[in-house]
Amino acid sequence: MSAVVVEDRGPVRVLTLDRPDRRNALDLDDRLELLDALKAADREARAIVLTGAGSVFCAGGDIRSMSQDPEVARRRLEVVNAVVRQVVTGERPLVAAVEGGAYGLGLALAAACDVVVAGRGATFSTSFAKIGLAPDTGLSYTLPLRVGRGRTRELLLTARAFDAAEAERIGVVETLVDDGAALDAAVATATTLAGMSAPMVTAVRRLLVQPDQSLEGLLAAEADTQVELLGGPQFAEGRAAFLERRPPDFTHV
Repeated sequence: MSAVVVEDRGPVRVLTLDRPDRRNALDLDDRLELLDALKAADREARAIVLTGAGSVFCAGGDIRSMSQDPEVARRRLEVVNAVVRQVVTGERPLVAAVEGGAYGLGLALAAACDVVVAGRGATFSTSFAKIGLAPDTGLSYTLPLRVGRGRTRELLLTARAFDAAEAERIGVVETLVDDGAALDAAVATATTLAGMSAPMVTAVRRLLVQPDQSLEGLLAAEADTQVELLGGPQFAEGRAAFLERRPPDFTHV
């Protein structure tokens, strides 16, 4: 049985974590399958939606499959690091559709996406501290970018649950919708992103995660990026569309 169900909705690829019997908690094999699915979607689609089957987006890592053997633990973490690296640095934009809850690794996967859409009844928790673990799956990187370092410290140390309204207020979630509507709303957002200039989307994503986030580092990176984009066919189409007072068609350039 596949851990990830793949469905194309026009230019958007929907990846559904499909382990509802364990609330989509991911073991090593599941992580490997998710990594492969993300890489394929990055090659074959223009935008990606990540969601979960059943009543929970993702409950985190599968605790029953965790091992105290250092070699086994290292392998699990290498794979999940590759997953979040693909989410953050891949070519295509990602939208998370969260229903029910996102905990631990599940919260980290959502936080790594460009946009998070959640049902109003969704709940969130960093959860690692509850079993004596520190964060992984890049959460110590992605969560401060969303909520700031002080709030990140509090959420990681207490592992308290917080609801969707608070998640939106502090920046974990961008869009709240009625329960059951997160996937359709996420697909709509992803479809909008799919219609944007692909080189522009990639450029914005890379600027936001490049190692040098100093003012001078970003000024230099912005200049290099803009020069490259100005010389490309997507900008030529955008400029022509502006002058001709028509919507740009970035998907066929």
